[in-house]
Amino acid sequence: MVTVSVKWQKEVYPAVEIDTSQPPYVFKCQLYDLTGVPPERQKIMVKGGLLKDDADWSKVGVKEGQRLMMMGTADEIVKAPEKGPIFVEDMPEEEQVVNVGHSAGLFNLGNTCYMNSTVQCLHSVPELKSSLTEYNQLGKSNDLDHSSHLLTVATRDLFNDLDKNVKPVAPMQFWMVLRKKYPQFGQQSNGAFMQQDAEECWTQLLYTLSQSLKSPSSSEGQDIVKTLFGIDFDNRIHCAESGEESTETETVYSLKCHISQEVNHLHEGLKRGLKSELEKASPSLGRSAVYVKDSRINGLPRYLTIQFVRFFWKRESNQKAKILRKVDYPLSLDVYDLCSENLRKKLEGPRQVLRDAEGKKAGLKTSAKTPVSIDSDTKMTEAEESSSGSGEASKSTSQEGALSEKEHQLTGIYDLVAVLTHKGRSADSGHYVAWVKQENGKWVQFDDDNPIPQREEDITKLSGGGDWHMAYICMYKARVVPM
Repeated sequence: MVTVSVKWQKEVYPAVEIDTSQPPYVFKCQLYDLTGVPPERQKIMVKGGLLKDDADWSKVGVKEGQRLMMMGTADEIVKAPEKGPIFVEDMPEEEQVVNVGHSAGLFNLGNTCYMNSTVQCLHSVPELKSSLTEYNQLGKSNDLDHSSHLLTVATRDLFNDLDKNVKPVAPMQFWMVLRKKYPQFGQQSNGAFMQQDAEECWTQLLYTLSQSLKSPSSSEGQDIVKTLFGIDFDNRIHCAESGEESTETETVYSLKCHISQEVNHLHEGLKRGLKSELEKASPSLGRSAVYVKDSRINGLPRYLTIQFVRFFWKRESNQKAKILRKVDYPLSLDVYDLCSENLRKKLEGPRQVLRDAEGKKAGLKTSAKTPVSIDSDTKMTEAEESSSGSGEASKSTSQEGALSEKEHQLTGIYDLVAVLTHKGRSADSGHYVAWVKQENGKWVQFDDDNPIPQREEDITKLSGGGDWHMAYICMYKARVVPM
């Protein structure tokens, strides 16, 4: 061992021991601990020049008590952060929701998965949440019954709880009010609440909201639930036997996909659902006759709800049986050919704008048929955002609330945003689960109180054909363009 002193800048470090059995690099590491100057920056003056990392100490000729000179700049001292690390679990619940990327799950209160999955799907509609937020006692219509008012308030409060929490929420108040409004959901067997049909829960809840979310002075155009979910039909009813023919209009809140041996795809089932037979009294024949009902869509909603008609009443077992047949459904659905001639004409302009926007995005030339206005670039950009499935586009949509038709036009093209599945052989048994697309574009499976991230490519695999989860209700969001 040799003891030396080292001078660096204005500092002198006495009694620094050198282990001459180790290479000079080890000595430089010692000096790094003392001065903060990394070995690669150290320039140590010795006899014959600068000390090299792999030099031979016997040839360097360092003597006991010798003073060595070192030059070099030290590493910058890392300052402690002004704020320490913040862990997700230490954040307020509202911030946790944003960071986790999805809202809370719902506790199963005893065969309430049908209710939980319905709530999770409808909770994903930002315009509905916005309308519920504005609902209060002052906005209550005089002709609205008290139980409907209570159910609307419970829905609003439950949606708020889901938005503010990461931990599962117990929907006790909502469940109590739902059973009071619709006693069938309170049926019991052997002292336990029975499983119910999720489609019935969906339909009844939307019906209640369609009544309560109308302002007292509302006109047909201000019915938010109709705007969001209502589908207008033009029906032609004719009897081949008597030659009688009539037309009528009706509004429904879901399309039916009828399943048979010939139906392999959603679009096929929807087409079959537009034509049906009914038996009723014929004035000209003086007896009952068979009429054919042909329907065409004449008004589209912002959110298109589709029910797969998988259950039917089986007389032998006196219960609802299930059709397990696989029926594929797409991530994007075009219903243009299901529309009336009148609606098709209205859709042509917006569809061309959408095609041009997508073509521009792909680097293609826009159609010469589309008139170019001063703000065409702005429209194209907005149309591209509307047609993309990105989280940013979804986020902007949630902020805009219910848009007027003057600002945005429907195209007849819809993107899948929620799937409610059923696992089991009967509607009144088994298990219901919601699969919902979040504002960030990611899919989450809400299995009661357990949210599980999912891949988008796996969502369309819920098409049936076995005993696993299969789509029972699909909800699609309209692809819109500015006009």
